[in-house]
Amino acid sequence: MTDALLIAQSAMVIGGIGLLVGIVLIWASIKFAVETNPLVEEVIEVLPGANCGACGYAGCADFAEKVVEETAPIDGCPVGGFDVVKEIGGKLGQEVKEAESIYPFVRCNGGVHCTDKIDYVGIEDCRAVMMISDGEKGCSYGCVGQGTCVRACPFGAITIGDDRLPHINKNMCKSCAICVDECPNDILVMASDSEKVHVLCRSNDKGKLVKSVCEFGCIGCRICAKNCPEDAITVAGFLAVIDQEKCTNCGLCVENCPQKTIEMISPSVEATA
Repeated sequence: MTDALLIAQSAMVIGGIGLLVGIVLIWASIKFAVETNPLVEEVIEVLPGANCGACGYAGCADFAEKVVEETAPIDGCPVGGFDVVKEIGGKLGQEVKEAESIYPFVRCNGGVHCTDKIDYVGIEDCRAVMMISDGEKGCSYGCVGQGTCVRACPFGAITIGDDRLPHINKNMCKSCAICVDECPNDILVMASDSEKVHVLCRSNDKGKLVKSVCEFGCIGCRICAKNCPEDAITVAGFLAVIDQEKCTNCGLCVENCPQKTIEMISPSVEATA
């Protein structure tokens, strides 16, 4: 048998195997094909395509599928905003109403106003710092300031200011709440623009200890609760808590707080920070 004939036979065998494999693959793709609801593709096209997981699903495609299956809410994508929700609702024949916008809010006014108990040198990560004696700050409840939230934000909406606290740019923020989930000290919380009065502290330490480490920490003095005409403030664990449903934004608690811990936040605050 000549070399040429051997090569030809080998080529025919390989080609035959390739053809057989191709036929099997085509048959398998037809046999095991999963029918996709065309609405899923339409919803995917509407979504922003960030695949950030803020909706609680693996990505935009997974979320779209769950929405069409009615196992996920059509307003479950915080990144897309109301325009996306409205468009999805139109495709699914559902009427939607615009909800109030919510943004991350920083529940701490410590930063440079809070003493340091150690001189931390290491990885710039809040979780890493918290592994060392509950952080470098004198207040173990306060913002660590190492920028974990900054790096977690997929939209570049957070910066650490000179005060060593996070600042939220509302023009860039998509309300995905990823920063809230990533903050190891629960400093960030989602709040609406109508919630104007906030306690900029979350320490549960006694007043004497708080005053020794932080200039603006809540000392649980109850003056705010006594001055609130709506009984919207309670003090639990030496920390003032505001019931936003009762609060009328009168500002009396802000005026009377001896520590300047409670502030009236404008809806436009840091909108262009």
